[in-house]
Amino acid sequence: MLLTELTMPAVDFEAATGWAAKPEGMCKGAVCVPAPGAVGGDGTIDVTAVAARLGMALVEDVHHNVWALGPESGGRALTTAVAPELELPDADGNPFKLSAMHGRKVLLVAWASW
Repeated sequence: MLLTELTMPAVDFEAATGWAAKPEGMCKGAVCVPAPGAVGGDGTIDVTAVAARLGMALVEDVHHNVWALGPESGGRALTTAVAPELELPDADGNPFKLSAMHGRKVLLVAWASW
């Protein structure tokens, strides 16, 4: 989810993520996670606090003043944003290493026919 602010109405956060603000914390289905300080008195969500409690990646693009909020990790959050070395053939059959793109933003798209 892309954001231009780090606070948002609780109803909008629930619609986008499935996590609802309740008195017991942030809840999705039968799962509730205590999230003290995540919900303001005006019914807004502090996205930074919720992301930390739910293990959601929150990344800022300073140049464009936007944030990307990822899904909850379920306890399997990445410890780094470093991708492993990956070498695959390019469209011409020549070997291509992911490390050749070092320092640049890269979008990997995978597709399978099954």
